Amino acid sequence: MKKIIVAIDGPAASGKSSTARRLARSLGYVYIDSGAMYRACALAAIRAQLDIYNTTEILHMLSLTDIRLEQSEAGNKVILNGEDVSEAIRSEEISRLASDISAIPIVRDRMVELQRQMALEGGVVMDGRDIGTVVFPQAEVKFFMIADVCERAKRRFKELQDKGIEADIEIVLSELRTRDENDTNRKVAPLKPAPDSILIDTSHLSLDEQVAILRQHIKQRVERQ
Repeated sequence: MKKIIVAIDGPAASGKSSTARRLARSLGYVYIDSGAMYRACALAAIRAQLDIYNTTEILHMLSLTDIRLEQSEAGNKVILNGEDVSEAIRSEEISRLASDISAIPIVRDRMVELQRQMALEGGVVMDGRDIGTVVFPQAEVKFFMIADVCERAKRRFKELQDKGIEADIEIVLSELRTRDENDTNRKVAPLKPAPDSILIDTSHLSLDEQVAILRQHIKQRVERQ
């Protein structure tokens, strides 16, 4: 089967990241984890002791920074300038800085450039909020995953519980609604389905069912090409 680019977009807690990881593994594809890439960028900034709001410093750092994702039996490995930083990027400090640094246009432009380089030969799955519209508008198969916001709140609440984090489901629900509003109405790369995307409602689907449905659509699209 020809190796292609698979783009998966959708709102928070719609199931896209878990599905993308498992789908990539089942296809033998690389899962492009954009969040991990921004975390690696944040780690590079911390190690260089940079002011992330100093454009000159950030541009210099980006010119010297190579971030790659490699497959392994345990999942993706995140390689920063030749070093496996898969564990180092998971600290709370990195999480906080990654959120800030991902909002900087020049950083985002560089990450998109790297993501496109990874996909030159196909065989990648990537999820996010503007993958099919901005990052990979040429993707052969695009999905837009949705789910009822109350169901998404339950999922996110369970994720937090599983991590031992106390949470109030009503607050989780409110935060998701706010995030949906912000993502949909932001000026740069708003959350919206690409015109040729396939809509998948995951409200009542298990992870296995989601992967099976996406694999079937991919098989049909590839066979038609």
